[in-house]
Amino acid sequence: MSTVDYIGTFGVAILLLAYLLLLVKAVTVTSRIYIWMNIVGAGLSTLASVFLKYVPFIILEGAWMLVSIVALFQRKK
Repeated sequence: MSTVDYIGTFGVAILLLAYLLLLVKAVTVTSRIYIWMNIVGAGLSTLASVFLKYVPFIILEGAWMLVSIVALFQRKK
C-alpha cells in the first residue's frame, strides 16, 4: 500500500467508526467527538482523493467535511 492508500484508509476508518458509534448510541449527532471524527475522517479522505485526482470523491468528501465544520460552529452557539 502507498502513503495515499494509508491516508484514505485511515480517513474512511474514522468515518466508519463515527457511524458505528452513532448506531450503538455511544455518541449523538451533535456531540463534539462525532463532529470532529467526521471532520478529520472526511478531511483525510478528501486529501487522498486529491492525491489520486478523483474528482467525484473530492466533491463528496470535501462537502462532508465542510458540512461537519458548519455543524461544529453551530454547536458552539
